[in-house]
Amino acid sequence: MYDDILVPTDGSDTIPETLAHALPIAADNDATVHGLYVVDSRVTAAADDETSTDLERSLEAEGEEAVAAVEERASDEGLETVGEIRQGTPSKTILEYAEEQGIDLIVIGTRGKSPREKVTSLGSVSERVVDNASIPVFVVRNAGEE
Repeated sequence: MYDDILVPTDGSDTIPETLAHALPIAADNDATVHGLYVVDSRVTAAADDETSTDLERSLEAEGEEAVAAVEERASDEGLETVGEIRQGTPSKTILEYAEEQGIDLIVIGTRGKSPREKVTSLGSVSERVVDNASIPVFVVRNAGEE
């Protein structure tokens, strides 16, 4: 049913629980696990010229670590992995990657927000992915919370 499963990562503490759900699905379907980190171009564009290069390098290094963590966990389970770092707007880039790579399922973690947080924020990456995806999205709610 699923040949390719995308696990977007931002390197946060949501990823262990997200992988706890994604990896068994991948194993049951002999699927390839794709780890994707998106360097948010809005963040780098907001930086001044002097700091933007350093900021971009720092975010890319963070992305390399985040993707490596996904690949390592999936490899430990005997699963085939693909890792990639891209630049762009996270939700759009996640959906573009999914379409380009023929992804069958996106497994993404999110933290639950209070009604006040929902009003004051622009919405999360996971919400935008769910709202705009043309493929199934498995949301691991409250990932990383104790």
